[in-house]
Amino acid sequence: MSLKMKELPISERPYEKAQMYGIGKLSDSELIAIIIKCGTKEDTSVDLARKILNLNLTEEQGNLSFLQNVSIEELTKIKGIGKVKAIQIMAACELAKRMSKPIHSAKIVIKETKDVSNLLMNELRYERREIVKLLILNAKNILIKNINITHGGASFASLEPHAVLAEPVKMNAPKIVLVHNHPSGDPSPSDGDFQVTERIKESANVMGIELIDHIVIASRGCSSILGIKKAQEEKKREKEKKKFKE
Repeated sequence: MSLKMKELPISERPYEKAQMYGIGKLSDSELIAIIIKCGTKEDTSVDLARKILNLNLTEEQGNLSFLQNVSIEELTKIKGIGKVKAIQIMAACELAKRMSKPIHSAKIVIKETKDVSNLLMNELRYERREIVKLLILNAKNILIKNINITHGGASFASLEPHAVLAEPVKMNAPKIVLVHNHPSGDPSPSDGDFQVTERIKESANVMGIELIDHIVIASRGCSSILGIKKAQEEKKREKEKKKFKE
């Protein structure tokens, strides 16, 4: 049987440690212990927190992002974690997720891949489901709307151009950026990603809308489909020029 919290030295109790040294000095398990508040007869809140951290089955041990995808059912399988504690943990994760988003009152300008990464990386990189998002921009590349096209149902490969273009056409928007995630963790575009992107780009051009880019986000980074395609085309032209000179 583990020691009760009050039997631990003051410097090892999460609340007292936070007061003495600052909240930033607490370990992951101590922070979670504060959220769940109390333990059981067998385990302190810190012990329970460590069991929660053991649910991390990803390759990145020590990364707390896995908690965003842990369900109430998974948490309540731990003895001492009931529905209330599970919901407290999920609420803290949702707060962290929302805090990572840019302030909407500020103008968000989308001009390159890193702008999209800054906006959506934290939201999408550890998602278990494939989500397709559409960023609708004005003529000055300022974000005017951020919407979900699909949410874990249909994959990007099955996406039709009309599903993407309906909203920007209605808004008479001049520019759009497509974004989708790869739950596998690999941001490399598939052949299907390239093919659907080309279809959507062609359809957008017909409607007078410019597809600025299509970004793939994953836990191991992000990639620009139109950027990759442009690089491939330039490489092909250089190869043809070299062949012609020979």
